[in-house]
Amino acid sequence: MTDPVLDIVELGFPWEGLDPFIFTVHHVDHYPAGNELLGPIASLAGRRVGSDFSYQDGWSMYHGDVVPGFPQHPHRGFETVTVVRRGYVDHSDSLGATARYGQGDVQWLTTGSGIMHSEMFPLIDAAGPNPLELFQIWLNLPPESKMVPAHFGMLWGEDIPSITAAPGVTVDVMAGAIDGFTAPAPPPDSWAARPDSHLAIWLIRMDPGSRWELPTAPAGTNRMLHCFEGTDARIGSARFEARNGVKLRPESATTLENHGEPAEFLLLQGRPIGAPVFQMGPFVMNSAEELRQAVDDYRRTEFGGWPWSTRSPVHARTDGRFALHADGRVEHRDLIPAN
Repeated sequence: MTDPVLDIVELGFPWEGLDPFIFTVHHVDHYPAGNELLGPIASLAGRRVGSDFSYQDGWSMYHGDVVPGFPQHPHRGFETVTVVRRGYVDHSDSLGATARYGQGDVQWLTTGSGIMHSEMFPLIDAAGPNPLELFQIWLNLPPESKMVPAHFGMLWGEDIPSITAAPGVTVDVMAGAIDGFTAPAPPPDSWAARPDSHLAIWLIRMDPGSRWELPTAPAGTNRMLHCFEGTDARIGSARFEARNGVKLRPESATTLENHGEPAEFLLLQGRPIGAPVFQMGPFVMNSAEELRQAVDDYRRTEFGGWPWSTRSPVHARTDGRFALHADGRVEHRDLIPAN
């Protein structure tokens, strides 16, 4: 029998991706109670406000100066898939779209020919605490889709299949399908929208003593299993734990077993695009010349300009989960208490 494990690597920051994925960041912040501006009630003394990645006291402000998060910034040439497990994100962009999402929701943003957006982390609970956990996955676009119109989309947590794949094993299907359960549709120009991409984004939770045989995928597909919680996971004779990434042979029978504490994994899978990747900060293109053009276009046009009165818009404490789309369509969902 062919060994399904190709390699085991240490996960750094960010987690390096396999084509078609560029990288993934995993943020876990233990924010305190929120003040009247939805920033931390705690003092910011000792922090490099505006660029705080210190994780002092278990949390960072990132590029926010009042509310944690990432104020207005540009992107071109790829997609961001933001999976918020705990806490909330307030989104605003140059398309005129804005939203509050979290507690299991996924925002899928095709940056395409260019967009500016902000991602702020409002501390809604005035009594605290305000835990935040999210993954942001950078998914590449193929050369022919690099300059498609930008697109903002929401996958609400209530609409994402969460299935019992085996006793003690739960899988949230944010892209792809398992056992007839299919994720909500991705944006129309996404690599994930192509059936032959075999793209999958799955969050897997395993109780101690559980085991699951992963569905196979065609040879030539890249598959990486990221373990971010757990002490003793195994595939055959290979043992791994939190902060390990396991590169798998997707066409081979693969039984994942948890011999330790409760374990959690993020599985990313897709057929590689196979095009050159040139990245400079927020731009991901196929050549150095395209990167130079992206910078020039941004300086000249600001990708349509910024329609908001502040670089870091935040919604009211009492606003629920909602999305105002660029076409004027509005979706409303109830707030879910932090856990």
